[in-house]
Amino acid sequence: MGKIYMVRHGKAAAGWDGDADPGLDVTGHAQAEAVAQDLAARLTSPVAVYTSPLLRCRETAMPLATMWQTQAIVEPRVAEIPSPIEDLVARTEWLRRVMAGSWAELSSDPESAGIDFAHWQSDVVAALVTLGTSQDIVVFSHFIALNAAFCAATGADQIVAFRPDNCSVSVFETDGTALTLLTQGHEADTQVN
Repeated sequence: MGKIYMVRHGKAAAGWDGDADPGLDVTGHAQAEAVAQDLAARLTSPVAVYTSPLLRCRETAMPLATMWQTQAIVEPRVAEIPSPIEDLVARTEWLRRVMAGSWAELSSDPESAGIDFAHWQSDVVAALVTLGTSQDIVVFSHFIALNAAFCAATGADQIVAFRPDNCSVSVFETDGTALTLLTQGHEADTQVN
C-alpha cells in the first residue's frame, strides 16, 4: 500500500475574487520551502511529485521537486473545484455559500447546475487511489480537493469537513480501491484561495 502526502498549496497572492489563477505571495513561497524540508525529512528517498495545474500549487511543489532533482507531474484531477461562475466576485460568493453545505446539497444547488460535482469528487479520489496504489507519492492540491479526499476516507458529507492550513500535509493510504486517512493536516482559519 502506498502513502499519499497531500499538501494544500502555500498562501496565494490573491483570493478567488482577485485572480483566477494566482501564484504565491512572499509568505506562500516561504511556506513552500518549509514544507519541502518537512517532506524531505519524512520520506527517506524521493518519490513521485504530482501537482494541480494551477499556479499556486505548481509554485508550492517547485522547492521539493528542485530538492529532489525531479519535475512535478501535472495532474488535472487534483485541481480546484470547478466553478459554474466566471465573474470572480460572484464566484467567491458562490463558493462561500456552498462551502457551508454538504456534497449532496451542492449537487442539487440550482446555481451549480451544469457541473457534475460528484464526478469531480470521485475524480480527485480516483487520482489519489490510482497514483498511490503501489508507491508513496506527494500531491500538491487545494482546500476543497483535500476535503473531497478527507470525506472519501472518513465518510464525512460536509464540503468543508476540515480546514487545511496553507502547506499542511494530510497523509492517506490506499489499497488500490479506497482511501484511509492516516494523519489529518494542520487546521487553521485561512482564506480559501
